[in-house]
Amino acid sequence: MNLEPGTLQHWLEHIERQHPKTIALGLERVGRVGRALGLQPPFPLITIGGTNGKGSVCALLEAILHQAGYRVGCYTSPHLLRYNERVRIGRAEASDAELVRAFARVEEARADVPLTYFEFGTLAAVWLFIERKVEAGVLEVGLGGRLDAVNVFDADCAVITTVDIDHVDYLGAEREAIGYEKAGIFRAGRPAVCAAAPPPARLARHAAEIGAQLLVIGTDFGATAQGAQWQYWGPRGKRGALPHPALRGARQLANAAAAIAALDCLRERLPVAMNDIRSGLLQAENPGRFQVLPGRPAVILDVAHNPQAARALAESLSAMKSPGRTLAVFAMLKDKDIAGVVAALQAKVDRWFVSGLPGPRGAEAAGLQQIMAAAGVAAATPCADVAAAYAQACELATENDRILVFGSFYTVAAVMQLREARRLPKADAKT
Repeated sequence: MNLEPGTLQHWLEHIERQHPKTIALGLERVGRVGRALGLQPPFPLITIGGTNGKGSVCALLEAILHQAGYRVGCYTSPHLLRYNERVRIGRAEASDAELVRAFARVEEARADVPLTYFEFGTLAAVWLFIERKVEAGVLEVGLGGRLDAVNVFDADCAVITTVDIDHVDYLGAEREAIGYEKAGIFRAGRPAVCAAAPPPARLARHAAEIGAQLLVIGTDFGATAQGAQWQYWGPRGKRGALPHPALRGARQLANAAAAIAALDCLRERLPVAMNDIRSGLLQAENPGRFQVLPGRPAVILDVAHNPQAARALAESLSAMKSPGRTLAVFAMLKDKDIAGVVAALQAKVDRWFVSGLPGPRGAEAAGLQQIMAAAGVAAATPCADVAAAYAQACELATENDRILVFGSFYTVAAVMQLREARRLPKADAKT
């Protein structure tokens, strides 16, 4: 392998080439390399799965545990601007040098075992957490649960956020089948927190069959809004006068309740005080999830890419009062339910600027426009790319309007990169 020592980009290019498929579910390969590495996390591990909301629950747990004084390792995906976003220790992104060291260790251990990009990254993250002696680990499932690389590690507490239709080629087209796949992260005799209401019957049945301690939102724990504050109730009773999470969106109270329920379940190993919970709720960050940027017109970034996420986005837009129009910058992957996403947000958007996304999975602007026309959306302008769509929306918007950028991580990332480049000094922008 001809890589410049210490160059993260070269390593990322290398690990992209190690398996012929981007997604290849299964635990055999990652398990073999994990055993060769001797990866046995000595710290409490919380694994987060679900269709939507995983990143928010990870961010809430990370912030609360950090406030409680624990050195927390948090692994999430995908990233928006930098791979380093995926691996955080003490709420700080892992450095290039740390990631290179971890990748090199995995490369040495894997021998001739082909690993996908996600499998390689998962093993590297956990290896780094062990090396840095973190005191708690938070791992976000990439896809599904049962056969996801993260599931090679036994969770001390598993959390399922929501269960809905997505990734049908891998998980099935029915909520029951998807629920079973996600329930694969449960472990016998250990707590399993489910914020999906009602939970799929196959998820609940699997928990009972293996002896997992299932806690379901609305039955075993929950959240009650109380004006500017809210109350949590769960295994350890009620906790009132809680501030609303800094994370914006209609489902954030359910996400916060799930995070606190998980900590309730692990209170003997990871005790946290009420002040830590309050501070963590206020300091959690999860870019690209109903992220409202400062300035006018308001710019809202949301990676919503399936109908359930789009419905939650529509609900959040309704709660956010706006005197003007909503202009959407919209691009999606063609293997997603584009029609379902459009239907969920059609009534909330006054004008659409649509573009294609690069790569074999990206939907073309003409294809998006055709689907939208079939749904009765007439005010859709095709654009050359996301940057052009965003530029047209900005040109048309008044200070009372709002610009909604959504449909994919790639869509949001393109606008974030554009705005970041505009903030750079001209001399730096050329480098």
